Amino acid sequence: MAKILVVDDDHTVREVAVSYLRAGGHEVADVDTGEAALKAMREDPADLVVLDLMLPGIDGLEVCRRLREQRDVPVIMLTALGSEADRVVGLERGADDYVTKPFSPRELVLRVDSVLRRAGERTKPRGEVLVDGDLVVDENQHTAMLGDRALQLTVREFDLLRFLLSNPGRAYSREELLQEVWGWSFGDHSTVTVHVRRLREKVEDDPTRPVRLVTVWGVGYRWDAAETIAAAAGTARGEA
Repeated sequence: MAKILVVDDDHTVREVAVSYLRAGGHEVADVDTGEAALKAMREDPADLVVLDLMLPGIDGLEVCRRLREQRDVPVIMLTALGSEADRVVGLERGADDYVTKPFSPRELVLRVDSVLRRAGERTKPRGEVLVDGDLVVDENQHTAMLGDRALQLTVREFDLLRFLLSNPGRAYSREELLQEVWGWSFGDHSTVTVHVRRLREKVEDDPTRPVRLVTVWGVGYRWDAAETIAAAAGTARGEA
C-alpha cells in the first residue's frame, strides 16, 4: 500500500480518483489547490502525487517544479485531452507520467501502480554499478554521476538511462522503450521523445549534437558506449 495525494480543483474528479485508488489498496488524500498540495507534501509526504495541470493559483507545472526541488517523488499529471503541448511541458518539468482527461479510472490506477512499481524497484538490491567512461550509475544507491557531478534524474529518467547503459549498441524503437522502461503495451510516443531529450541535456556535452544517446533515423534511439565513441573518433582522425 502506498500513500497517494490527488490534487484537482474538480470535486468529481477527486472523488472518482480517490475511490478507485482506495479500491486498489492505496491510502489516499486529496486537495484542491497547488498551495494545499505543497503544504500537504511538507507536512505528510505522499509516495506519489496525481496532479492536475490546470489549478487555480499555483498551477500544476509550478507545483511539479517545486516538488522536484524538494524531493524525488513520482508525479502523474492530469492533462486535457488533445493538449499535447501541455503534456510535453509537464514531462519536461519532471512528471513521470500523464493521464488525459476524461480518463478511465482503471487506467489511472494502472498508471499509478506502474510508476510505483518502477520507483520501488530502485530500492531493491541489484548489486550492480554500471560504468561508461566518466558516467557511473549505481543501481543500489539509485545515483548517477557524470565525472564529479551528481545527475538529478527523475524515476523514469533513471530507468531509461539504466536500461540503455545495460544494452549499448542496440537501436530501440519508441514502442520498445515504452514496453521495456515504462512497462506499457500502448502509449503516446512523445513520452519517450521528451525523456530522451531531458536525458540528453544531462549526459551530453552538447545535447544538440548527441554522441552517447543517438537517434537512429527510422528506428528510434541507441546508446553508444564510451569505447565505441572513442574508436569512431580514432577512425575519423586516421582518415583525416
